[in-house]
Amino acid sequence: MINISKLKNWSPPNSCQEITTIDAHTGGEPLRIILDGYPDLVGETLLEKRTHAQKNHDDLRKALMWEPRGHADMYGAIIIEPDTPGADFGVIFIHNEGYSTGCGHAVIALTKVIVETGLIPMTEPETEVKMDVPSGFIQSFAQVKNDEVTGVRFQNVPSFVQALDAEVDVQGFGKIKYDLAFGGAFYAFVDVNQVGLDCTEEYYNALVDVGKKIKHAVMDAVSMAHPTEPDMNFLYGTIFTGSAKDPNHHSRNVCIFAEGEVDRSPTGTGVSARAAIHYVRGEIDVGESITIESIIGSTFTVKVAESTSFGPYDAVIPEVSGNAHIIGKNTFWINPDDPLKGGFILR
Repeated sequence: MINISKLKNWSPPNSCQEITTIDAHTGGEPLRIILDGYPDLVGETLLEKRTHAQKNHDDLRKALMWEPRGHADMYGAIIIEPDTPGADFGVIFIHNEGYSTGCGHAVIALTKVIVETGLIPMTEPETEVKMDVPSGFIQSFAQVKNDEVTGVRFQNVPSFVQALDAEVDVQGFGKIKYDLAFGGAFYAFVDVNQVGLDCTEEYYNALVDVGKKIKHAVMDAVSMAHPTEPDMNFLYGTIFTGSAKDPNHHSRNVCIFAEGEVDRSPTGTGVSARAAIHYVRGEIDVGESITIESIIGSTFTVKVAESTSFGPYDAVIPEVSGNAHIIGKNTFWINPDDPLKGGFILR
Protein backbone atom coordinates (compact mmCIF):
# COMPACT_ATOMS: atom_id res chain seq x y z
CA MET A 1 0.00 0.00 0.00
CA ILE A 2 1.44 3.38 -1.01
CA ASN A 3 1.81 6.10 1.61
CA ILE A 4 -0.44 8.76 0.08
CA SER A 5 0.39 11.21 2.90
CA LYS A 6 3.83 11.74 1.35
CA LEU A 7 2.14 13.84 -1.33
CA LYS A 8 1.76 16.58 1.24
CA ASN A 9 5.47 17.28 0.87
CA TRP A 10 5.55 17.18 -2.93
CA SER A 11 6.45 20.36 -4.81
CA PRO A 12 5.76 21.16 -8.47
CA PRO A 13 8.47 22.11 -11.00
CA ASN A 14 10.01 25.53 -10.47
CA SER A 15 8.54 26.66 -13.80
CA CYS A 16 5.02 26.57 -12.32
CA GLN A 17 3.37 29.74 -11.09
CA GLU A 18 1.87 29.18 -7.62
CA ILE A 19 -1.25 31.00 -6.43
CA THR A 20 -2.85 30.42 -3.02
CA THR A 21 -6.43 31.21 -2.07
CA ILE A 22 -8.91 30.87 0.76
CA ASP A 23 -12.44 29.96 -0.29
CA ALA A 24 -15.76 30.80 1.33
CA HIS A 25 -19.42 30.93 0.40
CA THR A 26 -22.26 33.31 1.25
CA GLY A 27 -25.65 31.66 1.02
CA GLY A 28 -24.15 29.17 -1.41
CA GLU A 29 -22.45 31.75 -3.65
CA PRO A 30 -18.67 31.14 -3.82
CA LEU A 31 -15.87 33.57 -3.13
CA ARG A 32 -12.24 32.73 -3.89
CA ILE A 33 -9.94 35.24 -2.16
CA ILE A 34 -6.47 35.41 -3.68
CA LEU A 35 -3.82 35.37 -0.92
CA ASP A 36 -0.51 35.13 -2.75
CA GLY A 37 0.97 34.79 -6.22
CA TYR A 38 -1.04 37.46 -8.04
CA PRO A 39 1.10 40.25 -9.57
CA ASP A 40 1.17 43.76 -8.13
CA LEU A 41 -1.25 46.10 -9.91
CA VAL A 42 -0.24 49.50 -11.23
CA GLY A 43 -2.37 52.61 -10.73
CA GLU A 44 -3.17 55.46 -8.37
CA THR A 45 -6.75 54.36 -7.66
CA LEU A 46 -8.67 51.14 -7.29
CA LEU A 47 -10.36 51.68 -10.66
CA GLU A 48 -7.01 52.28 -12.35
CA LYS A 49 -5.66 49.07 -10.81
CA ARG A 50 -8.76 47.21 -11.99
CA THR A 51 -8.08 48.47 -15.52
CA HIS A 52 -4.46 47.31 -15.21
CA ALA A 53 -5.67 43.84 -14.17
CA GLN A 54 -8.06 43.72 -17.15
CA LYS A 55 -5.39 44.70 -19.64
CA ASN A 56 -2.39 42.80 -18.27
CA HIS A 57 -3.47 39.85 -16.11
CA ASP A 58 -6.80 38.68 -17.46
CA ASP A 59 -5.24 35.28 -18.12
CA LEU A 60 -5.04 34.76 -14.35
CA ARG A 61 -8.71 35.68 -13.88
CA LYS A 62 -9.64 32.99 -16.40
CA ALA A 63 -7.21 30.45 -14.93
CA LEU A 64 -8.68 30.88 -11.42
CA MET A 65 -12.36 31.33 -12.28
CA TRP A 66 -12.76 28.86 -15.18
CA GLU A 67 -12.31 25.11 -15.24
CA PRO A 68 -10.36 23.08 -14.26
CA ARG A 69 -9.61 25.21 -11.16
CA GLY A 70 -13.02 26.85 -11.01
CA HIS A 71 -16.32 26.59 -12.88
CA ALA A 72 -18.75 28.71 -14.90
CA ASP A 73 -20.26 30.24 -11.75
CA MET A 74 -17.08 30.93 -9.76
CA TYR A 75 -16.46 34.35 -8.19
CA GLY A 76 -13.26 35.85 -6.84
CA ALA A 77 -11.60 38.76 -5.03
CA ILE A 78 -8.21 40.42 -5.46
CA ILE A 79 -7.12 42.35 -2.34
CA ILE A 80 -5.29 45.63 -2.95
CA GLU A 81 -4.45 48.89 -1.17
CA PRO A 82 -7.52 51.04 -0.44
CA ASP A 83 -8.23 54.52 -1.80
CA THR A 84 -10.01 55.83 1.30
CA PRO A 85 -7.86 56.93 4.28
CA GLY A 86 -8.57 54.62 7.19
CA ALA A 87 -10.00 51.81 5.08
CA ASP A 88 -8.65 48.34 5.87
CA PHE A 89 -8.24 47.22 2.26
CA GLY A 90 -9.49 47.56 -1.29
CA VAL A 91 -10.90 44.77 -3.40
CA ILE A 92 -11.39 44.01 -7.08
CA PHE A 93 -14.13 41.49 -7.93
CA ILE A 94 -13.73 38.92 -10.72
CA HIS A 95 -16.04 36.36 -12.32
CA ASN A 96 -16.51 34.29 -15.48
CA GLU A 97 -16.91 37.31 -17.78
CA GLY A 98 -14.69 39.95 -16.21
CA TYR A 99 -14.74 42.47 -13.38
CA SER A 100 -17.80 43.67 -11.46
CA THR A 101 -18.44 47.00 -9.74
CA GLY A 102 -19.98 45.92 -6.44
CA CYS A 103 -20.74 42.63 -4.74
CA GLY A 104 -22.68 42.18 -1.51
CA HIS A 105 -22.10 38.46 -1.08
CA ALA A 106 -18.35 39.08 -1.42
CA VAL A 107 -18.46 41.89 1.18
CA ILE A 108 -20.13 39.50 3.62
CA ALA A 109 -17.65 36.69 2.92
CA LEU A 110 -14.63 39.02 3.11
CA THR A 111 -15.83 40.38 6.45
CA LYS A 112 -16.25 36.86 7.79
CA VAL A 113 -12.79 35.77 6.63
CA ILE A 114 -10.94 38.94 7.68
CA VAL A 115 -12.42 38.92 11.20
CA GLU A 116 -12.58 35.20 11.92
CA THR A 117 -8.97 34.61 10.83
CA GLY A 118 -7.76 37.47 13.05
CA LEU A 119 -6.54 39.90 10.37
CA ILE A 120 -8.62 42.48 12.20
CA PRO A 121 -8.86 42.04 16.00
CA MET A 122 -12.17 40.47 16.92
CA THR A 123 -14.32 42.43 19.38
CA GLU A 124 -17.77 41.64 20.71
CA PRO A 125 -20.55 42.31 19.98
CA GLU A 126 -19.48 43.76 16.62
CA THR A 127 -16.24 44.23 14.72
CA GLU A 128 -16.11 46.91 12.03
CA VAL A 129 -14.45 46.30 8.66
CA LYS A 130 -13.89 49.12 6.15
CA MET A 131 -13.22 48.42 2.50
CA ASP A 132 -13.09 50.15 -0.86
CA VAL A 133 -14.86 48.40 -3.73
CA PRO A 134 -15.14 49.69 -7.32
CA SER A 135 -18.57 51.22 -6.64
CA GLY A 136 -17.47 53.05 -3.47
CA PHE A 137 -16.61 52.82 0.23
CA ILE A 138 -18.26 50.09 2.32
CA GLN A 139 -18.56 49.73 6.09
CA SER A 140 -19.43 46.25 7.28
CA PHE A 141 -19.94 44.85 10.75
CA ALA A 142 -19.29 41.29 11.90
CA GLN A 143 -21.56 40.12 14.70
CA VAL A 144 -19.27 38.27 17.11
CA LYS A 145 -20.13 35.80 19.85
CA ASN A 146 -17.76 33.37 21.59
CA ASP A 147 -14.94 34.08 19.10
CA GLU A 148 -17.14 33.30 16.11
CA VAL A 149 -18.69 35.52 13.45
CA THR A 150 -22.39 34.69 13.61
CA GLY A 151 -23.54 37.18 10.98
CA VAL A 152 -22.52 40.20 8.93
CA ARG A 153 -24.29 43.42 8.04
CA PHE A 154 -23.03 46.19 5.79
CA GLN A 155 -24.18 49.58 4.61
CA ASN A 156 -24.02 49.74 0.86
CA VAL A 157 -23.39 52.63 -1.50
CA PRO A 158 -26.32 54.93 -2.42
CA SER A 159 -28.86 52.87 -4.35
CA PHE A 160 -31.36 54.38 -6.75
CA VAL A 161 -33.95 53.74 -9.43
CA GLN A 162 -33.29 54.89 -12.98
CA ALA A 163 -36.60 53.66 -14.46
CA LEU A 164 -39.83 52.06 -13.25
CA ASP A 165 -42.19 50.00 -15.43
CA ALA A 166 -40.11 50.42 -18.57
CA GLU A 167 -40.76 48.08 -21.49
CA VAL A 168 -38.46 46.31 -23.92
CA ASP A 169 -39.03 43.89 -26.80
CA VAL A 170 -37.41 40.52 -26.11
CA GLN A 171 -37.11 37.90 -28.84
CA GLY A 172 -39.60 35.11 -28.28
CA PHE A 173 -41.42 36.93 -25.47
CA GLY A 174 -42.63 40.21 -26.92
CA LYS A 175 -42.82 43.22 -24.62
CA ILE A 176 -41.35 42.67 -21.15
CA LYS A 177 -41.87 45.19 -18.34
CA TYR A 178 -38.86 45.88 -16.12
CA ASP A 179 -37.46 48.23 -13.48
CA LEU A 180 -33.91 49.52 -13.87
CA ALA A 181 -32.08 50.16 -10.60
CA PHE A 182 -28.57 50.45 -9.13
CA GLY A 183 -27.38 48.89 -5.87
CA GLY A 184 -23.65 48.81 -6.56
CA ALA A 185 -24.33 47.56 -10.09
CA PHE A 186 -27.17 48.10 -12.54
CA TYR A 187 -29.86 45.42 -12.90
CA ALA A 188 -33.05 44.97 -14.87
CA PHE A 189 -35.72 43.60 -12.50
CA VAL A 190 -38.40 41.42 -14.08
CA ASP A 191 -41.40 39.70 -12.52
CA VAL A 192 -40.79 36.04 -13.35
CA ASN A 193 -44.48 35.48 -14.09
CA GLN A 194 -44.02 37.49 -17.30
CA VAL A 195 -41.91 34.70 -18.78
CA GLY A 196 -43.97 31.77 -17.48
CA LEU A 197 -41.27 30.47 -15.14
CA ASP A 198 -40.59 30.38 -11.39
CA CYS A 199 -37.58 31.36 -9.28
CA THR A 200 -36.68 27.75 -8.46
CA GLU A 201 -33.93 25.31 -9.35
CA GLU A 202 -36.05 23.33 -11.82
CA TYR A 203 -36.14 26.37 -14.12
CA TYR A 204 -32.43 27.10 -13.80
CA ASN A 205 -31.48 26.70 -17.48
CA ALA A 206 -34.57 28.47 -18.78
CA LEU A 207 -33.96 31.41 -16.43
CA VAL A 208 -30.38 31.69 -17.69
CA ASP A 209 -31.53 31.69 -21.31
CA VAL A 210 -34.25 34.32 -21.01
CA GLY A 211 -32.25 36.34 -18.48
CA LYS A 212 -29.45 36.79 -21.01
CA LYS A 213 -31.95 37.75 -23.72
CA ILE A 214 -33.52 40.40 -21.48
CA LYS A 215 -30.13 41.75 -20.45
CA HIS A 216 -28.99 42.23 -24.04
CA ALA A 217 -32.34 43.70 -25.10
CA VAL A 218 -32.19 46.29 -22.31
CA MET A 219 -28.54 47.05 -23.08
CA ASP A 220 -29.49 47.77 -26.69
CA ALA A 221 -32.46 49.92 -25.68
CA VAL A 222 -31.20 52.17 -22.89
CA SER A 223 -27.98 53.67 -21.52
CA MET A 224 -27.16 53.42 -17.83
CA ALA A 225 -26.87 56.79 -16.09
CA HIS A 226 -24.72 56.69 -12.96
CA PRO A 227 -24.42 60.28 -11.69
CA THR A 228 -20.71 60.32 -10.81
CA GLU A 229 -18.77 57.36 -12.23
CA PRO A 230 -18.90 56.44 -15.94
CA ASP A 231 -17.20 53.09 -15.19
CA MET A 232 -20.45 51.99 -13.52
CA ASN A 233 -22.50 52.53 -16.69
CA PHE A 234 -23.17 49.00 -17.82
CA LEU A 235 -25.97 46.53 -17.17
CA TYR A 236 -24.62 43.77 -14.95
CA GLY A 237 -27.55 41.41 -15.19
CA THR A 238 -31.22 40.51 -15.02
CA ILE A 239 -32.87 39.77 -11.69
CA PHE A 240 -36.10 37.79 -11.74
CA THR A 241 -38.39 38.40 -8.79
CA GLY A 242 -41.01 35.97 -7.59
CA SER A 243 -42.95 34.75 -4.60
CA ALA A 244 -41.14 33.51 -1.50
CA LYS A 245 -41.39 29.83 -0.69
CA ASP A 246 -41.26 30.53 3.04
CA PRO A 247 -44.33 32.53 4.14
CA ASN A 248 -42.15 34.43 6.63
CA HIS A 249 -40.13 35.96 3.78
CA HIS A 250 -40.96 38.80 1.41
CA SER A 251 -40.02 37.41 -2.00
CA ARG A 252 -37.34 35.64 -4.04
CA ASN A 253 -34.52 36.84 -6.33
CA VAL A 254 -32.75 34.96 -9.11
CA CYS A 255 -29.87 36.99 -10.53
CA ILE A 256 -28.50 36.12 -13.98
CA PHE A 257 -25.30 38.14 -14.36
CA ALA A 258 -22.04 38.34 -16.29
CA GLU A 259 -22.00 35.63 -18.99
CA GLY A 260 -24.97 33.60 -17.72
CA GLU A 261 -23.79 33.17 -14.13
CA VAL A 262 -26.52 32.42 -11.61
CA ASP A 263 -26.09 33.86 -8.12
CA ARG A 264 -26.72 31.20 -5.48
CA SER A 265 -27.32 33.95 -2.92
CA PRO A 266 -30.10 36.56 -3.10
CA THR A 267 -27.48 39.04 -4.45
CA GLY A 268 -26.36 41.80 -2.07
CA THR A 269 -26.25 44.53 -4.71
CA GLY A 270 -29.55 43.18 -6.06
CA VAL A 271 -31.44 43.38 -2.77
CA SER A 272 -29.95 46.87 -2.30
CA ALA A 273 -31.42 47.98 -5.62
CA ARG A 274 -34.72 46.34 -4.67
CA ALA A 275 -34.79 48.36 -1.45
CA ALA A 276 -34.55 51.49 -3.60
CA ILE A 277 -37.39 50.26 -5.84
CA HIS A 278 -39.69 49.44 -2.93
CA TYR A 279 -38.87 52.74 -1.24
CA VAL A 280 -39.66 54.81 -4.36
CA ARG A 281 -42.93 52.92 -4.73
CA GLY A 282 -43.85 53.63 -1.12
CA GLU A 283 -43.84 49.94 -0.21
CA ILE A 284 -41.20 50.20 2.54
CA ASP A 285 -40.01 53.16 4.60
CA VAL A 286 -36.80 54.19 6.35
CA GLY A 287 -36.02 51.67 9.09
CA GLU A 288 -38.12 48.90 7.54
CA SER A 289 -36.59 45.64 6.30
CA ILE A 290 -37.53 42.71 4.10
CA THR A 291 -36.03 39.22 3.80
CA ILE A 292 -35.42 37.93 0.28
CA GLU A 293 -34.69 34.34 -0.75
CA SER A 294 -32.28 33.03 -3.40
CA ILE A 295 -32.85 30.29 -5.96
CA ILE A 296 -31.71 27.73 -3.35
CA GLY A 297 -33.63 29.30 -0.46
CA SER A 298 -30.75 31.08 1.31
CA THR A 299 -31.65 34.57 2.51
CA PHE A 300 -30.46 38.15 2.88
CA THR A 301 -32.30 40.80 4.86
CA VAL A 302 -32.19 44.35 3.51
CA LYS A 303 -33.21 47.49 5.38
CA VAL A 304 -33.59 51.07 4.21
CA ALA A 305 -31.12 52.60 6.65
CA GLU A 306 -31.67 56.15 5.44
CA SER A 307 -32.88 58.19 2.50
CA THR A 308 -30.55 60.46 0.59
CA SER A 309 -30.03 62.14 -2.75
CA PHE A 310 -27.47 61.00 -5.28
CA GLY A 311 -27.06 63.30 -8.24
CA PRO A 312 -30.57 63.67 -9.73
CA TYR A 313 -31.89 60.57 -7.95
CA ASP A 314 -33.86 60.08 -4.75
CA ALA A 315 -31.72 57.32 -3.26
CA VAL A 316 -31.45 55.12 -0.20
CA ILE A 317 -28.60 53.72 1.86
CA PRO A 318 -29.41 50.01 2.16
CA GLU A 319 -28.18 47.80 4.98
CA VAL A 320 -27.77 44.16 3.95
CA SER A 321 -27.45 41.28 6.44
CA GLY A 322 -26.36 37.68 5.89
CA ASN A 323 -23.65 35.21 6.81
CA ALA A 324 -20.79 33.34 5.17
CA HIS A 325 -18.73 30.23 5.88
CA ILE A 326 -15.06 29.47 5.21
CA ILE A 327 -14.74 26.21 3.30
CA GLY A 328 -11.06 25.70 2.53
CA LYS A 329 -7.64 26.82 1.32
CA ASN A 330 -6.19 26.07 -2.10
CA THR A 331 -2.76 26.06 -3.65
CA PHE A 332 -2.98 26.23 -7.44
CA TRP A 333 -0.18 25.69 -9.92
CA ILE A 334 -0.13 27.07 -13.45
CA ASN A 335 2.23 24.93 -15.50
CA PRO A 336 3.48 26.67 -18.68
CA ASP A 337 3.53 23.28 -20.43
CA ASP A 338 -0.15 22.60 -19.69
CA PRO A 339 -2.19 23.20 -22.88
CA LEU A 340 -5.20 24.10 -20.71
CA LYS A 341 -3.27 26.27 -18.25
CA GLY A 342 -5.44 29.28 -19.07
CA GLY A 343 -8.68 27.49 -18.26
CA PHE A 344 -11.83 26.88 -20.27
CA ILE A 345 -15.53 27.38 -19.71
CA LEU A 346 -18.46 25.11 -20.52
CA ARG A 347 -22.20 25.77 -20.26
